[in-house]
Amino acid sequence: MKLLKKLLKIVLALIGVLIIAILVIIGVDSQRTKYLNIDHVENGNVNTYLITHVNVIPMTQDTVLNNKTVYIKNGSIETIADNIDIDGVEVIDAKNKYLMPGLIDMHVHVWDRYELGLYLSNGVTAVRNVWGMPMHLRIKEDVNKDEIISPLFFTSGPKLTGPEFIGDDNLNLTTPEEARDKVISYKERGYDFVKTYYGLTPELFDAVLEQAKISDVEIVAHPSQKVPYSNHFNPQVKSIEHTEEFIQQPLNYILDTVKLKEVIDLYAGTKYSAHCPTLIVYNNIYQMLIDDNILESESAQYMSPLIKKVDSKAQFDRWHNTKLEDPSVTERIKRQHDFHLYIIKKLHEANVRIICGTDAGIGITTPGFSIHKELEFYKEAGLSNYEVLKTATVNAAKTHSIMNNMGTIETGKVANLILTDNNPLSDLSAIKYPSTVFVKGRKLDRKTLNSFEEKAKNRKNLFASGIRYAENLIIEK
Repeated sequence: MKLLKKLLKIVLALIGVLIIAILVIIGVDSQRTKYLNIDHVENGNVNTYLITHVNVIPMTQDTVLNNKTVYIKNGSIETIADNIDIDGVEVIDAKNKYLMPGLIDMHVHVWDRYELGLYLSNGVTAVRNVWGMPMHLRIKEDVNKDEIISPLFFTSGPKLTGPEFIGDDNLNLTTPEEARDKVISYKERGYDFVKTYYGLTPELFDAVLEQAKISDVEIVAHPSQKVPYSNHFNPQVKSIEHTEEFIQQPLNYILDTVKLKEVIDLYAGTKYSAHCPTLIVYNNIYQMLIDDNILESESAQYMSPLIKKVDSKAQFDRWHNTKLEDPSVTERIKRQHDFHLYIIKKLHEANVRIICGTDAGIGITTPGFSIHKELEFYKEAGLSNYEVLKTATVNAAKTHSIMNNMGTIETGKVANLILTDNNPLSDLSAIKYPSTVFVKGRKLDRKTLNSFEEKAKNRKNLFASGIRYAENLIIEK
């Protein structure tokens, strides 16, 4: 009995030490991201400004409103006019720079708060996180309470899949009743959307659709190979993800332009489902195949240490080994990427609403920076600069009702804005390093944005990220 008590004390002591270590690791990491706290950012509590001598790109049409004054009041766009005189409001002389809505990335995977600063630095003022965990609900709460400087933050719940697609990143559903319960639960917990995923059976998928309609929850759909692609066109499904998925199921891995037209017609025949391409992710496979040192590149230094160590390395090894066995894979991947561009061209010609998403945060797709390459691909596919910018502004904002208050520069919209030296309607690269970013009316200058990048570069939070990921496995999904 004495030995048992002694062993129990040792076990309890070890558990206590482990808990203390976890709290210390999380606490240190939280301290390191305090630079995003409202009171740590210069003028972080100020969200009322007059911007004068500014060329406005409203994104309501392909035009520039020259030499305007924009009045931002309490984080919203109050007035746009030739001249506005208001006492007691700080005036920002834009000196003929260009003001447009902030960018929206509609498909991201956020791993820590450092990444929030990376998005802002690249002009991304709203994100849709589509792999929800408890930590994302905490981020969302802090953003909504105006406690941290961050893009507006929207998140789905965990990824819903079927019983066979096993993985600690998925919620494996087994019955329609369980599927309905999860939809109800995710809404109650505060997740904004439901994400359906690879592996869902038709019965499970239908149960999610039915309950989503009853619960008034919108769906982000990663197509399931077990469900006909056409079944994803449902009023509850607001966007269908990944152009590469065209190849896998509806085209049966054949770059078939005739069969493609049938899929394009499905999109063209609906007004409620947008398409989110994430072209950069598949192109990054090609980049891994042609660059053996890509994991040591400058951009890789901004990836989460946990993802870089686990996911990035695994993806690189997979494709490197594939290339050793089959050297022709490089050209095949390139051909499929080019076909993705053709798909975007055809979707655009059919007036399908395309929304910009990058899948940033996994593989080697860096948060924030990747959106510029994604937008360049749309340009390469044949969209004009205005049409490209629509995918990351007005088109994205139309996807969900809770995002309708952004995406254009109009009275009453949230003052999520970027100020650029040159006109992005004529030079798309002008948005890469905005001189100023406004998020909910709060002004972030280039010096502050650069500091966000420096804080996130080569960050040392591997264990903290691992603990937060483990939390998702311990807490019931």
